[in-house]
Amino acid sequence: MRSFLDYFFLTLKGAAMGAADVVPGVSGGTIAFISGIYEELLTAISNVNLEALRKLRKEGISAAWRYIHGDFLLALLTGIFISVLTLAKLIKFLLENHEVLIWSFFFGLVLASTWLVGKQIQSRKPEVIVGFLLGAGAAYWITTIETTADVQANWYFFLSGAIAICAMILPGISGSFILLLMGSYHAVIEAIHDRDMKLIAIFGAGCVVGILSFSRVLKFLFSRFKTVTLAVLTGFLLGSLNRIWPWKENVGSAPLTIHSDGREEWLQRNVSPDNFSGDSQLVGAVLLGLAGMAIIILLERFASRKQKLN
Repeated sequence: MRSFLDYFFLTLKGAAMGAADVVPGVSGGTIAFISGIYEELLTAISNVNLEALRKLRKEGISAAWRYIHGDFLLALLTGIFISVLTLAKLIKFLLENHEVLIWSFFFGLVLASTWLVGKQIQSRKPEVIVGFLLGAGAAYWITTIETTADVQANWYFFLSGAIAICAMILPGISGSFILLLMGSYHAVIEAIHDRDMKLIAIFGAGCVVGILSFSRVLKFLFSRFKTVTLAVLTGFLLGSLNRIWPWKENVGSAPLTIHSDGREEWLQRNVSPDNFSGDSQLVGAVLLGLAGMAIIILLERFASRKQKLN
């Protein structure tokens, strides 16, 4: 049985997931995975089903609440909700004004996460290796896709939510980046900033439909093919590093898209720090990358120590 302190840390993990999901290139699923709550999260989400309604009708609210791990979900969602509302503007500011430094920090986080997830794979069977390569290739390919123009229709925001939430619970695949690819990212961020409840409700409804469906698929894969699934997820993490490499330059003489607010989106390529046209901030970038790696390693050691105590 969890203590108050356990639920407090769950809320902090939710806040970290929410912050990660705001950033194009970082996945909240990665945070859930490295903090040791990923499989419980999938179980809790997949238990929101007809059986939960049956328990509610026959056994009451308490039984249904226990069945869906209600306390766990409430603590986690509280953290996510608080984080998205409070940190979205800050992270947007950091990405616009300290791009190299913030991406270096995230690069360190994901790089250490790749090692952390990968070390759990003990098997070197052909299907495991193939799964790893397919995951890495798929993630890398996704990071190279050009973003599309904005689509403002309500049905498209619903569809964006349904697809993006599936990526958000996959370690290594950023739901925010999927929103960028679909042209919905900035509209959703602005809706959060402006408290546009209609758009938030439409997007949220899509998220609910997507996550209730996809969580069952992931739970099945973990229960039947856990090692191969871990290998695919490790590949996802490795392949996603292409998207969050800190030093990038625009390609071409004109942007892909110029939005109504003047914001430009360019096709970009990775470059080395010495070929970066702006201030590479190499020392600060390396230090923040190491800090990101250190956080993941400390989280893993803390979780391992806690498991031993339990």
